[in-house]
Amino acid sequence: MLDVDVEKERIAIGIKQLANDPFTATKAGEEGDGELRKGSVVTCEVVEVKDGGLEVKVVGTELTTFIKRNEIPRDRGDQRPERFSVGEKVDARVTQFDRKARKIAVSIKALEVAEEKEAIAQYGSADSGASLGDILGAALKARDKADKAK
Repeated sequence: MLDVDVEKERIAIGIKQLANDPFTATKAGEEGDGELRKGSVVTCEVVEVKDGGLEVKVVGTELTTFIKRNEIPRDRGDQRPERFSVGEKVDARVTQFDRKARKIAVSIKALEVAEEKEAIAQYGSADSGASLGDILGAALKARDKADKAK
């Protein structure tokens, strides 16, 4: 119920109030405390592929947003929305979550940049002369050895 006007003997009701508001009841599944916020990593499902980017829905919520072409991958050559298909799931980082403006923005590129920074911090600095391929290759070999040991 939205409003009661006793003098006019009227009540105002709304069907939207029956549905959960995605900006007040957002749960992103297995995030730390389950809350969707700026900086968190989410899985998105591609809803529509357009020339300018991807229309996606954040899995586990009713939130939809648009990933611009330049926010799809870090490499310019891979910034082709047509390489994705409807229903495909992609991981992205939340770059904006504004409850007041009721707006969410996600970026695949921001996730790639953050993962690269984390790998460099964990396995070596950029000044060490090691390339990202060297760093990730060493990490994958270590993971494979750990998997074989199990």
